[in-house]
Amino acid sequence: MSSGRQIQVVLNGESRPCPGGLHLEAALRHFGYEPRLVVVEFNGTILPRAQWPGQLVREADGLEVVTIVGGGF
Repeated sequence: MSSGRQIQVVLNGESRPCPGGLHLEAALRHFGYEPRLVVVEFNGTILPRAQWPGQLVREADGLEVVTIVGGGF
């Protein structure tokens, strides 16, 4: 649930606005990611998916998001 105020987070090296009060999964959706298809480094540490529901995103947090791409021969 959003607090209604905007915060700034660093997403893949770029400062981006985000609604305050979001947990990680909701923040990922806000930025257009499908959470089940990404890996997230949160403030320098790869965060296990099981911790996402309880991880609040705060002002100046750093998110590095890598999209998982399938494919091959």
